[in-house]
Amino acid sequence: MYLLIMKKEATTSVIRWDWSKDPGPTNGGELPRHFLFQECLMKELSVFIDESGVFGPYETHSPYYIVTLVFHDQSVDISENISHLNTRISQLGMPDYTIHAGPLIRREKEYDSLSLLERKRIFNALYNFVRTAAISYHAITVEKKHLTEEMDLNVQISKQLSTFLTKYSEMFSQFDRIVLYYDYGQMELTKILVSVFCALMKNVEIKKISPANYKLFQAADMLCTLELLEIKSTRKMLSKSELTFFSSAKNLKKAYTQAILKKKLK
Repeated sequence: MYLLIMKKEATTSVIRWDWSKDPGPTNGGELPRHFLFQECLMKELSVFIDESGVFGPYETHSPYYIVTLVFHDQSVDISENISHLNTRISQLGMPDYTIHAGPLIRREKEYDSLSLLERKRIFNALYNFVRTAAISYHAITVEKKHLTEEMDLNVQISKQLSTFLTKYSEMFSQFDRIVLYYDYGQMELTKILVSVFCALMKNVEIKKISPANYKLFQAADMLCTLELLEIKSTRKMLSKSELTFFSSAKNLKKAYTQAILKKKLK
């Protein structure tokens, strides 16, 4: 049994960790491994990033490109939220794996053998985690049919991200350290993130992660999906599988998007 002492601003908390049972947390943002065996006096913000859409010219099957950034202040403990999610997933008979919201709705890949009810229960487990955890998010959305030049998508993402970071510069300045977590799923986006964040802030790091190890990365994936669904619902573009999953556009808004948009930083 080891004793880990963590100092957050004016408070000190003592956490007991039994390494014989658990080598350390890997899910979510509640206690990153780089905190272990050191006194942490710095105020840290974790930013989990995911994208939806194809990085490239307009295509009918991918008309939008969405980037979602999920923010978690490391001084706020969300371990109970993560534990509750893990317990719920286990109760549903599912392994501790990455939940992909889009394929879950469309009954694709690993979900093709699951019933509608089973898929809804998994979706709701992650949704309730996103809704109740102490996080906020921002979404960058580009409608690609309006782009004319090859570099227009890069420019639009960079502009929107710069505008957002500048608008909330006072909030970001409260943190001594800002760590971006991304799976490098699209290298073009990785370059934009590094370029814009480092141009506007001095205390930024970026870490490549495995989605399965972080529930907040899976939260970013779900928020990308919900942002896209909100657009499609408004424009009456919901697919047959999406309407089947949520029953109706009205129910989608009432049961999901209306509540989650309260966490959005605009």
